[in-house]
Amino acid sequence: MAKALMIQGTGSDAGKSVLTAALCRILLDDGLRVAPFKAQNMSLNSFVTRDGGEMGRAQVVQAQAARLDPEVRMNPVLLKPSSETGSQVIVLGRPVGNMKVAQYHAYKETARAAACRAYDELAAEYEVIVLEGAGSPGEINLKAHDFVNMAMARHAKAPVLLVGDIERGGIFASLLGHYELMEPWERELLAGYVINRFRGDASLLDSGLEFIAERTGRPVFGVLPYLADLGLPQEDSVSFKQGLYEKQAATAEQVELALIDLPHISNFTDLEPLLAEPDVGLRLVRRAAELGRPDAIILPGSKNVIADLAFLEQSGLTAAIRQAAAGGSCEIVGICGGFQMLGQSVADPYGLESEGSTAGGLGLLALATRLEGEKTLIRRRFVHLASGLPVHGYEIHHGQTGGPEPPALRDGAESAGAVSADGRVWGSYLHGIFDADPFRRWFIDRLRVRRRLPPVGRILAPYDLEPAFDRLANSVRQALEMKKIYQLLGL
Repeated sequence: MAKALMIQGTGSDAGKSVLTAALCRILLDDGLRVAPFKAQNMSLNSFVTRDGGEMGRAQVVQAQAARLDPEVRMNPVLLKPSSETGSQVIVLGRPVGNMKVAQYHAYKETARAAACRAYDELAAEYEVIVLEGAGSPGEINLKAHDFVNMAMARHAKAPVLLVGDIERGGIFASLLGHYELMEPWERELLAGYVINRFRGDASLLDSGLEFIAERTGRPVFGVLPYLADLGLPQEDSVSFKQGLYEKQAATAEQVELALIDLPHISNFTDLEPLLAEPDVGLRLVRRAAELGRPDAIILPGSKNVIADLAFLEQSGLTAAIRQAAAGGSCEIVGICGGFQMLGQSVADPYGLESEGSTAGGLGLLALATRLEGEKTLIRRRFVHLASGLPVHGYEIHHGQTGGPEPPALRDGAESAGAVSADGRVWGSYLHGIFDADPFRRWFIDRLRVRRRLPPVGRILAPYDLEPAFDRLANSVRQALEMKKIYQLLGL
């Protein structure tokens, strides 16, 4: 069985996912066969594997750091919230149903057993598994049902490093508080701590590090610096909501994109490649007064399209988007759920995302969508018809959308998506469509020409995660006591 190390955090967005990815790359660079694992993830950012399974994007990024093809055993249980109290539950890549909290608690033993089997299989194939926890192991109200944090560490026989985010303040109280809340068997698994996102001279922390080590008997394994602009897809919506995806246009030479921030937004990482483009500004828009006059409006994915259509109406964005479309100078793009919103209607007869209702769409394309019980999970390659350029990505949806509009994409005899007669309103189910460098540049240059700016005509910002992984690994290797981590692993 593989050696194991687990990264847990003092809360969401403490840095668990990024540190796990960094350790996967470091261990890989040191010649070890390493794989990531997270027993259960709650996220609306998901991905389709080569064999058509659905998993969380964070474990996809970690697999890429380990130079592995992502597979669902790395994230055997995925929860995709569809309402305030319910989620779609996905086990080993396949949806098993929509469940309220009480229903999922009753199902948890089945989910736990699936997660443990998946871990055991991975551990038989690799030399090291780097596990990631979820949220915080200090949530005492959830411990009885938890199989993601200390219970999974015990199953994997994995020492635990607890990560705290110093940006939030109260780091030493948080680390000590977590230790105090642990049962004796949990403390046995706790090897030490990592402090994340520190700015300045780390020696200023020395007295605090000594206090924590003396009080708990566990050392701090490193102080990680604040790393801006990592260039890696973000898993946690906390960073998104805090404005990480906002990049104000600084000059008149930049085109401006408005991303509609839906309450149930999913797969916002579709926009990640655009953030690196020097001639693109990106704004998050939540109400009509914020829309302004962007060069393009992007409607992203949604886990509850009908509820998000109601949000657009209540916020005034429905009228504002229609007005922008009528003005003729703004391009409007819909991806997955956003594509469904562009049409005339969305029906959910089986109550997959809503209470089984039907809602009117924006009416910008002559399309109708019906959510069906069978979920489409597939990787796709198309040619974007207007540009003639190849695009690639994946589809994750229950919706079946049709109408008389011409297609936006084609793969041989098969067409997909839809586009208006003037080409200014278009969409498709293809997540990752902006990952393709030539198409992304064509899209930006088309917006530039409409603004009477010259097209660039060449790729300015190749979308390549490898340099980002290497930068991350180098920074983390310098800040962590890797010799002690290898000792923890018994290597």
